[in-house]
Amino acid sequence: MGEALLNQLATHLAGEFDNRQQSLAEPTWYLHLRLWHRPLPRAVFGEGYAFFIEQISVSSGKPPYRQRILHLTNRDDQIWGQYYALPDPVALSGAATEPARLASLTREALIDLPTCKVAIDYLPASQVFSARLPGDSLCSFAVNGVTTYVQLRFDLGPASPAPGSPLVLQLNDRGVDPETGKTTWGPLMGPFQLVKQSAFSLSQ
Repeated sequence: MGEALLNQLATHLAGEFDNRQQSLAEPTWYLHLRLWHRPLPRAVFGEGYAFFIEQISVSSGKPPYRQRILHLTNRDDQIWGQYYALPDPVALSGAATEPARLASLTREALIDLPTCKVAIDYLPASQVFSARLPGDSLCSFAVNGVTTYVQLRFDLGPASPAPGSPLVLQLNDRGVDPETGKTTWGPLMGPFQLVKQSAFSLSQ
């Protein structure tokens, strides 16, 4: 069962997501975002499924940002998602739509982020995969010598139980001040609701 759910989650994640409808309905609170999960060759990790992730603010005219790697594995019927940083994220800006640029990426080139590992549970009643950091922990990493703290959280599943209902990625990542616990960036009025627009093949 664990491996079957891992494959289902990877299949759901592989693709392009967009929250255009949400941004039009509530432009004050939600930017129009587009996000990609581009599958990496299985050889990068040798097990599980890995994705190159980046996103773009559609109306800003700025290049994609938040480039990162997510590696999914199954251990004792628990799915885990481990995030990794890239040594030069800007060098791979736009690679989600130009996957040939990812061909030379290796595990050795990735930066370990030991605090950025989420447990992913499957909720059969809603058919949703739910990812959370353990307890009240925060993902931490350094950017230009400054440590950033992030609450990682997402839910992925059909918008409704109806057959053919689109997949929705509810993205609720937030920057957090570890001393005060206050949100420093991220959605203030609930998660971004990104609807899957197209799918990418996992077979590489």
